[in-house]
Amino acid sequence: MAKIQMQTPIVEMDGDEMTRILWKMIKDHLLLPFLDLNTKYYDLGLEYRNETNDQVTIDSAEATKKYKVAVKCATITPNAARMKEYDLKEMWKSPNGTIRAILDGTVFRAPIVVKGIEPCVKNWKKPITIARHAYGDVYKGTEMKIPGRGKAELVYTAEDGSETRELIHTFDSPGIIQGMHNLNGSIASFARSCFHYALDTKQDLWFATKDTISKKYDHTFKDIFQEIFDAEFKDQFEQAGITYFYTLIDDAVARVMKSEGGYIWACKNYDGDVMSDMISSAFGSLAMMTSVLVSPDGYYEYEAAHGTVQRHYYKHLKGEETSTNSVATIFAWSGALRKRGELDGNKELQDFADRLEQATIDTIEAGEMTKDLALITTIPDPVVLNSEDFIKAIAKRLTE
Repeated sequence: MAKIQMQTPIVEMDGDEMTRILWKMIKDHLLLPFLDLNTKYYDLGLEYRNETNDQVTIDSAEATKKYKVAVKCATITPNAARMKEYDLKEMWKSPNGTIRAILDGTVFRAPIVVKGIEPCVKNWKKPITIARHAYGDVYKGTEMKIPGRGKAELVYTAEDGSETRELIHTFDSPGIIQGMHNLNGSIASFARSCFHYALDTKQDLWFATKDTISKKYDHTFKDIFQEIFDAEFKDQFEQAGITYFYTLIDDAVARVMKSEGGYIWACKNYDGDVMSDMISSAFGSLAMMTSVLVSPDGYYEYEAAHGTVQRHYYKHLKGEETSTNSVATIFAWSGALRKRGELDGNKELQDFADRLEQATIDTIEAGEMTKDLALITTIPDPVVLNSEDFIKAIAKRLTE
């Protein structure tokens, strides 16, 4: 059988620990036998990031700008323990954060829905995609403990030296304060990424803040979204038969719980952080959650939503058998291949991505799965497969 050809490369970002082991298995069993795989390879494993002073992460993001599509393996964001374990020069930043900043992207996370892995919310029938604005708010906040009586103010000093002040609180006892910020340009990029992704996936878009309480901060998010939608996307949404819907965050939560799903829910940074974990857990497993970074400039970076599965990696190093769920990593590859096919007009590649995903779903629905899914499935008498045998079972269906 002739292998499917690729005109343009995908940027391939290798990663760490057990997901790095799965990465090679996926390529060996699910990709290389069927594709003349064309990638620009970057090793984002922690050892090589340390060796290059993290330049490889920057290079991989710049390559994504050139080739427009990337696929990324899970990577370690080092803490103090990791610094000692890997003998690092310094505590390197999150690769995801670095790439996200360079591409100016928004993260979209959606569950992979499979029969037999039932959502905790019984009326959820379709995936709910969380779009998280991964900039600012409490994640770049400045905090202070107030020791006692006194006055706290917000102070803005303009370039000409003039000052604007707002009273935060007059304290008569100890307390705490926090200052946080955002940028209009970042909010606009977030909005455009959400609108583009809704059009790409033909899904309705919800956006929610608390503008009735936060009449300047949250209201600015609401205003920028509405202005960009009205000026740039309203006609396109009408032609696509999809809607943009704004509501308060508490109303959105109530609506989500009673909905069937099948839409994108755009959230500010903290809301998106919390709600993406709620959605992934309620749909079954973080290992069944896709993640794609979408830039308003048309760059796409696909990855699994989970980490490097450290515990399984240590078992693997001891020669012990593991049963690690590779579904989200497989779907990262299929998502990147499909997007590459779309951009290049390569229908064969798009069809292969569809078949790869269907073979993965069919394997689970036939009762063959990794241990984590076997513990939560409603399918009777599931067959628990180890990490490689699960991938081989998918390969068998893909060949058939």
